[in-house]
Amino acid sequence: MVTAVSTRAPIRSSIGLKVVMAVTGILLVLFLIAHMLGNLKIFVGPTDFDHYAHWLRTIGSPVLPDTWYLWAQRVLLGVALVAHIWAATVLARRARAARPVRYAHRPKVHISYAARTMRWGGVIIAAFVVYHLLDLTTGDLNPVGDPRRPYANVVADFAPERWYVTLFYVIAIVTLGFHLRHGMFSALRSLGQQTPRGERRARGAALAFAVLLCAGYLVVPFSVLAGLVR
Repeated sequence: MVTAVSTRAPIRSSIGLKVVMAVTGILLVLFLIAHMLGNLKIFVGPTDFDHYAHWLRTIGSPVLPDTWYLWAQRVLLGVALVAHIWAATVLARRARAARPVRYAHRPKVHISYAARTMRWGGVIIAAFVVYHLLDLTTGDLNPVGDPRRPYANVVADFAPERWYVTLFYVIAIVTLGFHLRHGMFSALRSLGQQTPRGERRARGAALAFAVLLCAGYLVVPFSVLAGLVR
């Protein structure tokens, strides 16, 4: 009997794809934490916030010209995001292909809201990233759009009359929270938290992390709406 030998590249194997998802996921989460902490500097005041934003543009100077580091970071994160979505999509398709026949009497299985919406949630987040870049990075969609006045850009962006921008921001951040909660819970289970007690801990840790991160992002637009940041 001749045994078929798989010629699939290691990175395209199921294990390889899960590694891609894990590495890119960690990279994106670390960026989200750093970005959130930077956003919170807006409560220190316009001078300090503008100084921080200017410092980001000059990282690597004088070896690198201004903004080169930021654009290199954006490209890296963009590649990581695309790779993350690609790996998730391929794994999902393989999981469906492995179950081509639907059972007539299939027992109901509890599936979390986040798990059911991972696909369209990724689309919402990707669309928001594009809008966010055009709004607060290039300034094309921002009422002020002045790279020298990042504090003013943020305040103008979430002004009460631009409620639709704030609504889109909230939807994207909440969607991201569901995504992070499910992803972190799955990662912790993969690391061995598979007992009932371990799953409860993993679920609690994932929920706490997602809530804290979402709160850190949402406090900025809500503070602008409330007039606490102006």
